[in-house]
Amino acid sequence: MAEFTLPANSKVKIGDTYKAPDGAKRVKKFKIYRYDPDKGANPRLDTYEIDMDDCAPMVLDALIKIKNEIDTTLTFRRSCREGICGSCSMNIDGTNTLACLKPIEDVKGDVHIYPLPHMPVIKDLVPDLSVPYAQLASVEPWLQADTPPSPTEERRQSPEEREKLDGLWECVLCFCCTTSCPSYWWNGDRYLGPAVLLQAYRWIADSRDERTGDRLDALEDPFRLYRCHTIMNCTKTCPKGLNPAKAIAEIKKLMVLRQ
Repeated sequence: MAEFTLPANSKVKIGDTYKAPDGAKRVKKFKIYRYDPDKGANPRLDTYEIDMDDCAPMVLDALIKIKNEIDTTLTFRRSCREGICGSCSMNIDGTNTLACLKPIEDVKGDVHIYPLPHMPVIKDLVPDLSVPYAQLASVEPWLQADTPPSPTEERRQSPEEREKLDGLWECVLCFCCTTSCPSYWWNGDRYLGPAVLLQAYRWIADSRDERTGDRLDALEDPFRLYRCHTIMNCTKTCPKGLNPAKAIAEIKKLMVLRQ
């Protein structure tokens, strides 16, 4: 892979370099986006040299090592370290993914780390996800049914009905897909984006939910659903191997069938 260089007119400047300890034999450079809007300075790329013989294998391990041992001001989100919370989503080596699932050895050359693209940055690698979460709340992602539940047993599904939820329930709301979508970049104030639409379809497809008509009515809008142009960035980048584009296509199909 060609060496990454910043364009001459970039507002992101080359920042500080933190050298590896003397005697380190297997050194990897991590070039990390640093930005604190409260300070008013332009973003910069700081370089951290890490001794890979003294670091665990994932990118998140390197970030934690940097914060604990080299630069305590580095800011990022993380929690589970198992790919199930979605907290450590960021752009690594040009792809949106989860830092806890990204092996360092998969990156050839220096590791470039940025926050999720096209989102306001709170600090360093922490994006402001207020808008996507508000959009998630707008699709009411919970079971809605008028039929009262049984006092003695759960709402039942057949194995076939349950199987329809596979590929949907596994979403961890990391928003890697949403922030990789050009349609969301340009229409994020009105287009719901692939992550939220996958969540919407998860409940539309659920045999126990009784508000399918209302859910489809709420999505019948030129922007909320139909800004999807099947670019497929969402499916390509999903760190859980899901297919948001297929879920969106299924919603569109239901829209046609109900007419």
